[in-house]
This record gives sequence, structure tokens and C-alpha cells, in this order.
Amino acid sequence: MRGLPQIILGPPNRPGTPPKLLSPPQAPPDPPPVTGIPNPARTRPQQPSRAPPEPPPSPSQIPGGSPRPPAASRSLRRPPFPWQRPAGSGFWSVALTGPAPAAGAVALVPRRRDRARGHGAPGPRGPSCRLEFTVQMSCESCAEAVREALRGAPGVQLLEVRLEAQTVLVEAELAAECVRELLEASGRRAVLKGMGGAEDASLGAAVAALSGPGGVRGLVRFLQVSPQRCLVDGAIDGLQPGPHGLHVHEFGDLSRSCDSCGDHFNPDGECHGGPEDEHRHAGDLGNIWADADGRAAFRMEDSRLKVWDIIGRSVVVDAGEDDLGRGSHPLSRVTGNSGPRLACGVVARAAGLFQNPKRVCSCDGLTLWDERDRAAPGPPPAPTPHL
Repeated sequence: MRGLPQIILGPPNRPGTPPKLLSPPQAPPDPPPVTGIPNPARTRPQQPSRAPPEPPPSPSQIPGGSPRPPAASRSLRRPPFPWQRPAGSGFWSVALTGPAPAAGAVALVPRRRDRARGHGAPGPRGPSCRLEFTVQMSCESCAEAVREALRGAPGVQLLEVRLEAQTVLVEAELAAECVRELLEASGRRAVLKGMGGAEDASLGAAVAALSGPGGVRGLVRFLQVSPQRCLVDGAIDGLQPGPHGLHVHEFGDLSRSCDSCGDHFNPDGECHGGPEDEHRHAGDLGNIWADADGRAAFRMEDSRLKVWDIIGRSVVVDAGEDDLGRGSHPLSRVTGNSGPRLACGVVARAAGLFQNPKRVCSCDGLTLWDERDRAAPGPPPAPTPHL
């Protein structure tokens, strides 16, 4: 190495012998960086190679065998959950009797909640409210029969039975007419006297008694449960089975039957649409569904209607289905092309909970039960609203 003295090793030089020179020992070179050295403790031993598996024998090679589809093509034994079923599979969308509800229909059978079907309430069940009935009870056995008639009824909760006042208070998701039928199944006559919100916070109520020349009649009630929610509850008899358009019209003029009720109630100047559409008439309530007996019982909730805006106007039920403004007919965006008007009635103010103590009508002297019997199913005249 440079800068170091040379060292002479060996015995002293003999004459004539050149000295032996030896350089100092050099340091060993730096080892190369260690990379990729396997750790024996972490290294998995190599597995011996295996021969590929033999293909399974064909059905012809098995005695008595029969062809079987591959596992990927076989369906599971467990049926898919309801939300996994394809649209149109019939799960909760086909009536128990008769055809499936049409678009916009509020049906009396379970069905899928679908925006194209209108409000989408499954049958006559819908938002909950409280209903006050007068029931013809004279003894404790009558009251017990009423309790038994409502016990276990889906969508109905009995809150109070007052024998001395002959009143029954329930909280129900069913249409009011369905609850009345449950009460009368006890063998006692019942009349709806008032309705209110589930928390006694209703902002107004109204009712329309519908009638028409063809024997169609019914009651449609409105309850404002909040500034943004209006409950629509009703039952209409004498309809042809199937969907029927239901609308609030601008006038309460029945001088020429339903033809003088004017157009759909439309304060915002919108085009016709479905009840869940952004652009629609305020009076567009979609379709109701009549069963095989010609009855449509329904309950729905609407965000456009306000009870204080429709008192003095009219409700009209039409002969055909409302296409919700989605059809190709020129009237689709005007009326829903729902056909002629079958029955109509003027919207009047109605009583809320515990606001109707009437027992005898001051107009004609009829009692509450006389009016109820006069409004019972049968030929016209129109039913008398008790709300």
C-alpha cells in the first residue's frame, strides 16, 4: 500500500542474493450487500408436484347414472328472499283473487310498494290515526263483545271502551270503513263520529259524501295530521272491479252532477301526474282499487293537499284507470285519461275527536241510528256523513 515502508523478511542477505520484499497484508474486500437470503425459519418447504386430478366419470360410466347439470347451473333449494326476487315475479304484487293492481292503484291486497302504483299503501292500511265510534252497547256483555271483535285484528289497537257513553276509541292503520265492519261483526251497530291524529295534533278534518247516477256512492275523509301530511281515508261501493282514478276538483258545484265540478284542483298550474310525482295537480290522488264486490276501501297520505284548501271543493271518482300522466293519449297530461266521472261529492268540514256529540239530527229529526241505517249498503240515496 502507498505510504507504508517496505518490510524485508527472511534471513540476512547473502552476498549476491537479492532481498525478498513483502507488502503488508491488505484488508479483505467489503462483502456484497445481502439481498434475498431466505430465512430458514420462515421458508415454506417446497411441496412435491402433484399430478392433475382425473376428471369425474361421465354418467355413462356409472351404472344406473343419469346426466346432472354442473353445480353452477343448479338452483338453490332455498327460495330467494323477497328483495331478491325479480320484478314481476308476483311476490306481493298479484291480487289474491283477480288480476294484479294497475298503476297508481291502492289495492285491497298485499303488494309491493312501487312508485308507479301511486301512493303504494299495501291495501286499505296506511298511516295510523285515531277513530272515535259510537257503538250501540247496553250492557257489559256488549262491551266485551266489542273487545273480542277487535282482539287480534291486524292494524287496530283498542284504546278505550266507554259503556255509559256508547263510544269506542281505537288507533288504526286500517281504513275507517274496515274498522266499522270489525265493530259490527260483534252484532252491534257502529257509526264513525270523529277522527284525529295519533297524538291529538290534527289541524282539521273534512268529509265528502259521494253519489252518482249509476248507484256508486261512498265517503272520503280528509285529516290534516301535520302541515305537510294529509290523511285520505275512504270507502266507495258500486264500482266495477279494477282501478279507478280519484281526484279533488276545483268546484263544489253539483248543479249538473259531476260535470260541473270543474277541472282537477291545480293551484300551482302544473300538469297532471301521479301522487308521488314532483309535477302534478294538487288534487291528483292516483287510483283506488275496487275488489270483486265493487268496493274500494283505501287509506293514503298526501303531501300536497291541505284540508283548509279543499273545503267547498269536490271529490270525483272516475270510471277508468288514471295513467298518471304517462300515457300517449292527449288527455294523459290533463286528466290521466281516466274516463267519465262516476260519482262526486262536496268537501265539507268534519268533526275531530270528541267534537261530535250529535244524537238527533236538527234538520230532519232522525237519530244517529236512523241515519246509519239510511246510509247502509243498498240502492241510493247517498250516504250521510257523520263527521
